[in-house]
Amino acid sequence: MWQRWITAINDMKLRTKLIFSFIVVVFVPVLIVGFFLTGQLRAMALNNAVEQTAINVERVMKRTSDVIDVAYDNAYRFANDELLEDVANRRYDTTYEVVSAYRDFTEFRDTVGLYKEISSVRFYMDNPTMLNNWEFIPPTERIVNAPWYKDAVEANGLAVWRYMEDERYLKQTLSLVRKIDFWEHRSFGVLVLNVNMEMLQDILLQETFDTMIVDSNDRIVAANRTDRIGLTLADIDMVQDPITAGETGRFEGVVDGQWSEIRIESLVPEASANGLRIVSVFSIETIVADANRINRLALSVIGASLVLSLLLMYAFSGMLSSRMLRLSKHIQRMAAGQWRTTVRIDGKDEIGQLARQFNSMSASIADLMDEVEETNRQRSLLESKQNEIRFKMMASQINPHFLFNALESIRMRAHLKGEKEISRIVRLLGKMMRKNLEAGSRVIQLADEIDMVRCYLEIQSFRYEDRLKFELHVDPRAEATPIPPLIIQPLVENAVIHGLENKENGGTVRIRADVVGDRVRVCVEDDGIGMSPETLQRLNETLQAPEELEHNRIGMRNVHVRLQLSFGPEHGLVIRSAVGEGTSIHFYIPLGGNRYV
Repeated sequence: MWQRWITAINDMKLRTKLIFSFIVVVFVPVLIVGFFLTGQLRAMALNNAVEQTAINVERVMKRTSDVIDVAYDNAYRFANDELLEDVANRRYDTTYEVVSAYRDFTEFRDTVGLYKEISSVRFYMDNPTMLNNWEFIPPTERIVNAPWYKDAVEANGLAVWRYMEDERYLKQTLSLVRKIDFWEHRSFGVLVLNVNMEMLQDILLQETFDTMIVDSNDRIVAANRTDRIGLTLADIDMVQDPITAGETGRFEGVVDGQWSEIRIESLVPEASANGLRIVSVFSIETIVADANRINRLALSVIGASLVLSLLLMYAFSGMLSSRMLRLSKHIQRMAAGQWRTTVRIDGKDEIGQLARQFNSMSASIADLMDEVEETNRQRSLLESKQNEIRFKMMASQINPHFLFNALESIRMRAHLKGEKEISRIVRLLGKMMRKNLEAGSRVIQLADEIDMVRCYLEIQSFRYEDRLKFELHVDPRAEATPIPPLIIQPLVENAVIHGLENKENGGTVRIRADVVGDRVRVCVEDDGIGMSPETLQRLNETLQAPEELEHNRIGMRNVHVRLQLSFGPEHGLVIRSAVGEGTSIHFYIPLGGNRYV
């Protein structure tokens, strides 16, 4: 993995590499530091807001507790007031007695006048002899079935805090509702003390964050945003499990469509069946707005600085890369063969020094190439002459033994009987001798070589009579293929002399020339006596021998070497043979006659 990165960097252009190094060394670290610092600034702003929220909630809790504790203390006092017990449980005979008792009982009015935290006091008592003066109220069936009334009865003397409607003034207030038992009379009443909502509202209006007092039913009792008073948490899109479940602590959630920080603290007065919760909410986006503005300003300054630096780096790298590009173009000219090329680059830095060294090297290489070209010219001329001589010498190395035997056979046949067949044989022999004399040309067509082979085989058939048979199979597509002269005829001669001459019943020689892909495969086969593995090995060693031996001047090595000189080392002879099964020799030549040398 690391090696691939190194390779990719090395493959970059110089200008790209300089810009990349600037980005890695300067651009990325500056961005990392910038994002880190701006992130820390945002986090500090958020943490300060969280701490301030905690302080605000604590302050609201203390001041709210001071207000509602007054209601609780008075409720406790009324629960032990003997005069209240007497007034609530007395059986009145006349209306005058009721009015007189109400006039003498001033505790409720005195409490409202003495404590500004309490706006009104009501007492519900099931006494049919009492009248409703908005302080003592006989409960109707509707009141008895009201949830707040039932909660107070079931609380058995514990205070219940409810946000409920005041029957007299028809407005919602936070009320302390408590059942007061009169054990001596085996009766009870329900006391309701309404908290002064203006005082609660004044407490919250002093807070900077959205702050609310919520009862146990998630009803907003008071809030510094007055439009929320009387609503539930669900009404302000604040329905979340931890909040609606009554939990306390810090939470994050969506309030009024904004992601916000929420702090909830519980306020449960002493000897109360339920309590209140103080909820403070601030929008995270609003808190970090100033930090984000500073962040944007800082990022803009950093970005502008980096862009300016990048432009300067681009200009500087352009100056450097243009000089390197000029040097590279001159190197390409030298690679194209313009050895005497000179580059002019100003400066004494490494690039200027490299240019001067290049000019010196160019001059040295040009002189050296002139010497090499002259040497190669002379060597090529020498090799050409040597190959020409070698081809002519090889083509002229024909053993006259065949001609002697043929002429002797013709003489003996003419002596015994004067047939016209002798005329044909003499004609074929003349044709062969004429073609042999013309063998000094570099190439002939395969059809001409096959024609000479046919003449040779017909002459040998005349000599051996029925002991020799031959077959020629030549693909018409291969007939025009160029081939060196006297390539196939020596192979056929070896097949006749060494393969069939010593075989009592004679045999058959087959010559095939087939097109295989883009090559021509020439094969000479006989069904003669064959060769032992040792003989075949010696023959193959002779073909591969580096020096020609005197007794190998004519024959297969001659053919093998000429094929390799003409078409390449892979185009030599391939021999297969077995004793009693005959011999097969084949080789390949290019179909178009492309030459190796």
